[in-house]
Amino acid sequence: MAGDESTHPTHETLTEDQAERIIAGMNEVIRAGEEMRSLRTEMIQVLAGLGWNQSRIARLTELSQPAVSKQMAKHGSGEPQPPLDVSLDQYDPPWLEGRLWGLAEEVSETLDGAAHCTGHLAALARGRKRFTPRDVDELRRLLEADLRVHRAQLPTSHRAAYDAISRALDVPPKSAAARTTTVSASVRRTLAHQVQRDRLRGDGVGNPQRN
Repeated sequence: MAGDESTHPTHETLTEDQAERIIAGMNEVIRAGEEMRSLRTEMIQVLAGLGWNQSRIARLTELSQPAVSKQMAKHGSGEPQPPLDVSLDQYDPPWLEGRLWGLAEEVSETLDGAAHCTGHLAALARGRKRFTPRDVDELRRLLEADLRVHRAQLPTSHRAAYDAISRALDVPPKSAAARTTTVSASVRRTLAHQVQRDRLRGDGVGNPQRN
């Protein structure tokens, strides 16, 4: 019967391009998950080095105490860790990148996801973008646009923080000493990310009025 599509069913198959996109999305989530697990392991070592006991670390990480103990035994050196400096004014690239990341998240949330940088942040979270010089420059460009376009909606502390971070990324202060640390770049970024967000919210350590 003319026009009766049921008499001539059309079967479509999954194309290679469609499959590639589906698997790519899965791979991003898996990759990001693996990176987060690795980062959590490093953070456990940092906290253990600060003298935190296993039960406290287990509660924070939502792992069992035996699991925490196993990770500490597997990855720990047994050497006491140097004091962990979480002051905002540090100038190694991972620390500055972490500050930039934290600032961008604050801007994105303040603008209810309408910020230029929101998509870039989502790509970082999924592991689709990394903290390469190119991706960091792109994040700076997007954040600069948000601060310019949404100036009236954002606190002045956001712009002040961005200016300080950008200056230090472009030309590190002459007084900045080379940093020697056993903590990885990923952990440094993560710490700076949280410290920057806390500072912008007035919850940070030290003087909450500093940017």
